Amino acid sequence: MNNNYLRRKALESIYHAKSGHPGGVLSCIDIIEYLFSFELNFDIKDLTKIDRDRFILSKGHSAPALYAVAAKAGIISEERLNGLRKINHELQAHTHRTSTPWVEASTGSLGQGFSFAIGEAYGLKMQKINNRVYVMIGDGEMQEGEIWEGAMFASHYSLANLCMIVDYNKLQSDDTNANIMGLEPLRDKWDSFGWNVIEIDGHNNLDIENGFHDAKKCNSKPSVIIANTIKGKGVSYMENSPTWHGSLKLSKEDFSTALTELGATKNEIKVAING
Repeated sequence: MNNNYLRRKALESIYHAKSGHPGGVLSCIDIIEYLFSFELNFDIKDLTKIDRDRFILSKGHSAPALYAVAAKAGIISEERLNGLRKINHELQAHTHRTSTPWVEASTGSLGQGFSFAIGEAYGLKMQKINNRVYVMIGDGEMQEGEIWEGAMFASHYSLANLCMIVDYNKLQSDDTNANIMGLEPLRDKWDSFGWNVIEIDGHNNLDIENGFHDAKKCNSKPSVIIANTIKGKGVSYMENSPTWHGSLKLSKEDFSTALTELGATKNEIKVAING
């Protein structure tokens, strides 16, 4: 699996916006791409059909990853990507349902997207609609109490139609998770809350495929996929550095270096810089 083109398009939108969160965008894009390409059941001609799978990006600051994947899927045009964060443009810094109706939920305040996903899963179960709800959260997001309230609710009501993905890059805004508020033993915590726990390499296509397959097989409780990822994946100076969490402005030099490392040609870099 090589999603470097998507990484380049996401970074290009952040570069032209002069603001963004590149580190977490690069860590989660492989999983989001897999979801939209192979896992989610939806009709691109009618994205509001009741019998569709849902994906909620609870870590809403990684919206450029979702937008780049949506362009690949044909949901939006690629030309719209560089309008990111501009006033009155539909692609806002965090996912925004009013301006982008194909987005399931407006997110940004951490923890709330997870609660929204639980409500969606519970509603589908009550209505006996056989579709699934997927939600991605950040690892720093698990320091929110709302996450653990939701974890109890989803387990208590046996929401087997719910699959949560943790983008576990082990870094957050200012430092490592371990230094700010340790999350380990993470697997044991989710297991103790009554979830089906799956651990994968979030950049390995076979691991991702097997993880979602195992989640689907579980019909008695919600599943959590702990995806071990690399913050800033694919760009050497961003990898494993909290500096590149965001929100920051990419310089022309940094942007050019990133595109080069992600396989862009000199002409492609020139076009990307000029927007």
